[in-house]
Amino acid sequence: MKAISPIIRLNPIDDVVVARSQLISGVTLEEEGGLRVSGLIPAGHKIATRAIAAGEFVKRYGQIIGVATQAIEPGQHVHTHNLAMAEFSRQHEFGIEAKPTDYVANPATFKGIVRPDGRVATRNYIGILTSVNCSATAARAIADHFRRDINPAALADFPNIDGVVALTHGDGCGIDAQGEPIQLLRRVLAGYAIHPNFAGVLVIGLGCETNQIPAIMEQYNLKEGEYFHTFTIQNTGGTAKTVALGIEKIKKMLPVANNVTREDVSASHITIGLQCGGSDGYSGITANPALCAAADILVRHGGTVILSETPEIYGAEHLLTRRAVSAEVGQKLLDRIAWWDDYCARNNAEMNNNPSAGNKAGGLTTILEKSLGAVAKCGSTNLVDVYKHAERVTAKGFVFMDSPGFDPISATGQVAGGANMICFTTGRGSAYGCAPAPSLKLATNTALWQRQEEDLDINCGGIAEGLTTPQEIGVQFFQMILDAASGKKTKSELHGYGQNEFVPWHIGIYA
Repeated sequence: MKAISPIIRLNPIDDVVVARSQLISGVTLEEEGGLRVSGLIPAGHKIATRAIAAGEFVKRYGQIIGVATQAIEPGQHVHTHNLAMAEFSRQHEFGIEAKPTDYVANPATFKGIVRPDGRVATRNYIGILTSVNCSATAARAIADHFRRDINPAALADFPNIDGVVALTHGDGCGIDAQGEPIQLLRRVLAGYAIHPNFAGVLVIGLGCETNQIPAIMEQYNLKEGEYFHTFTIQNTGGTAKTVALGIEKIKKMLPVANNVTREDVSASHITIGLQCGGSDGYSGITANPALCAAADILVRHGGTVILSETPEIYGAEHLLTRRAVSAEVGQKLLDRIAWWDDYCARNNAEMNNNPSAGNKAGGLTTILEKSLGAVAKCGSTNLVDVYKHAERVTAKGFVFMDSPGFDPISATGQVAGGANMICFTTGRGSAYGCAPAPSLKLATNTALWQRQEEDLDINCGGIAEGLTTPQEIGVQFFQMILDAASGKKTKSELHGYGQNEFVPWHIGIYA
């Protein structure tokens, strides 16, 4: 067999290549004209392939990833010590790469749960939401009563119910009653309240908070009913009475909630939130392109994929506007970028506070580099719409939703928008779930897979090793998506992740 190259070149015009594994000084790279490595290069990190002058732009993926802060010699390590964030002009062309989607004639199917109103679920939970942090303890106490590991008898007769989960938060009071922060919180709560993966929902408040439950219900046309109840600690008469009332209401929901049968439904009912966390130098080479391939397959079968994490497309947004179906959609994306520029300016922050320490240890140097790898997971189909955080996603195909790069906030917004599954790539290792939506995780490298397989669902490291391709992994992963949507438990679900990762986005100040 032909020996595999020790490096990966991603684009002919790149100024750097990526080490497949750790390289020591003196190694000769025949593929790069006999280039000799100078110094130790960790796996997943960059090596200069030419002399780069201080102040000169550096390219990876055929795009600018930063500016050299000092002269860099061929064969040297390129990272935070000699490469920094760079501002550069980008031409935002709208729709020049948009093309018709090649939809399949007979979409794949999965075993979904069809609700009486026609919505399709991938899981069957009962949810407890809170309007304010003050009711979080009561909500958790109600959910704990139904935990199979604490009280196995509570759900013993209801095997079709995935669980009772309390999704609590630390917000809801001390904020402007009409401003953007409370609107963000209400969008999230309303989105979860109507999520098809919930067979029934309780919303619990304290009673005197700014974020009043009746205001949420009126704004989003939510109605009390047999499977949607709201109450407050103050009106119920205290914490113990509130917990008892919540337990009693859920007990009445259980028999009907359990009476579900999974049936064959089109994959067009699958909406995936795309995430990457703990990214590394392999993310844009292995797991993200594999997820890209799977995303394209899902879109061709009529489904929806949601890309988010606005700071992690910064510097690559011009690649997405080219795929926008209209100038209006492209401009909506630029408007979100502009909001972030202003947000950072007024908070004395900068977009390049991302990558994180773990990202940098894995080989990522600037947000520009991270963004170029991050957009690799969204597929190649048209950008059909752009949404604010937690807005209801109604379009089919590839869409964008505004969010921070912090995964729990980003995924919370996606689920509020209708995602019934999260697909999460990681290079450093992730322990994450997102109830009520199952979360599948893709490892970018084999070393991570071998170290943390108990938390990961598929290994994409074979792509970097030359053993497989993103397309082959994408086909395999698409089947995993169908299996998970049909009820097969993911690794994060087996570990019980999902409740603590519910994090609404707070952007305001407390008063």
